[in-house]
Amino acid sequence: MSQKNKALTFGRLHRKGDPVVLYNIWDAGSARVIVEAGAPCVATGSWSVAAAQGFADGEKIPVGLLTTIAGRIVESCDVPVSLDIEGGYGVRPDQVAKTARAVIKAGIAGVNFEDKIHGGLGLYAMKGQAARISAIREAADEAEVPLFINARTDCFLQQPDKGKHKDLLEEALERAACYREAGGSGLFIPGLIDRDLIAEVCDRADMPVNVMMMMDPPPLPVLAEIGVARVSYGPVPYRGMVEGLEKQYRAILA
Repeated sequence: MSQKNKALTFGRLHRKGDPVVLYNIWDAGSARVIVEAGAPCVATGSWSVAAAQGFADGEKIPVGLLTTIAGRIVESCDVPVSLDIEGGYGVRPDQVAKTARAVIKAGIAGVNFEDKIHGGLGLYAMKGQAARISAIREAADEAEVPLFINARTDCFLQQPDKGKHKDLLEEALERAACYREAGGSGLFIPGLIDRDLIAEVCDRADMPVNVMMMMDPPPLPVLAEIGVARVSYGPVPYRGMVEGLEKQYRAILA
């Protein structure tokens, strides 16, 4: 498939009530394993990609190395590839656009892009984040790639008290509308695990909703029933691999 067709295919895989399952990968080898197991697409998780190269999460892996890894993943499997670019390696829209152009050139079909302030506290103001999303969309349009921009909001992830998540719902939905208008394709709500709140987001957000399968969310059949369009596993697959590797080595020593 061409890059354009991969991006179009990736977008079509986001179906409300029939979520695409992204068991996040971190390099070309892990991508090929998941594709050979039957995955129609693959997506990286920032934590896993960084850890596999000996870096901490939070844009610590150099963007040049991240782009190289993305290119190797794209070359290794003929399915759409989504890349987690965290906060875009920049504050200003032009800085984010530079990152977007580089990773689009590597052949990706989608990106995760978050509103958390790297190197600071809290979230970007809605209009500021919208301008950053627009910069990615403009870079994609220049390349004639209908990039799937998975607009992540950390509203819920930054509030550890799950009892207060209901109070954040309206802000999350306002951000969703703002991000969609700016060119976002989907809404990613990591940290939200309450069934009824997820269902309300799916009902009211005018874009596909992505739930992360961490911190004990509802099971996949329930998420499908309430309208989720995408589920992803973040660092879970990489951590499982590392734990298995350590266990095997300790068994040899024993």
